[in-house]
Amino acid sequence: MKIIHNTRTGHEYILLRTAAETNGELLEMEVTYPAHSHEPPAHLHPHQTEHFQLLSGELTLRMGGQLWVLKTGDRFSIPPNTAHSMWNSGGQRAVLHWVITPALQSERFFETIAGLANDGKTNGKGVPGLLQIALTMRYFFEEYRLVKPPFWVQKLVFAMLAPLALLMGYKPVG
Repeated sequence: MKIIHNTRTGHEYILLRTAAETNGELLEMEVTYPAHSHEPPAHLHPHQTEHFQLLSGELTLRMGGQLWVLKTGDRFSIPPNTAHSMWNSGGQRAVLHWVITPALQSERFFETIAGLANDGKTNGKGVPGLLQIALTMRYFFEEYRLVKPPFWVQKLVFAMLAPLALLMGYKPVG
């Protein structure tokens, strides 16, 4: 069992089954969201489906222009290419059982973002600076894409910024 902890966001990922253990079929984890966590940027996963069951607490989900407040026991799935964000707006921690299929490099994505946060290379909400985002998001385009700006703009801007980021010593992954 592997644990990834993000000191900036307070999220803790307990990896139950990894891509290596499932031949890339899935990543299964339990994720703890601290009380009053911040809403992350709206994003999507172009090739992956996410399956969730809320084990305790409550979470807020923004998807398809609507907000849902999820309670303990609720189950839901998010299909590929569906813009969403999820956070804990409640006063108690929330624990979520989360399965991503296929796994792709999701584990490495969570490790990279947590590593940047834990090394003090993000803002207080756990978001890296623009040059780091340019490299990291390009590396993980198959797993994670921001909804805004449009993808073609992200590809163009990140491609222009990537050489500068590399010259300045940034690395796409940790």
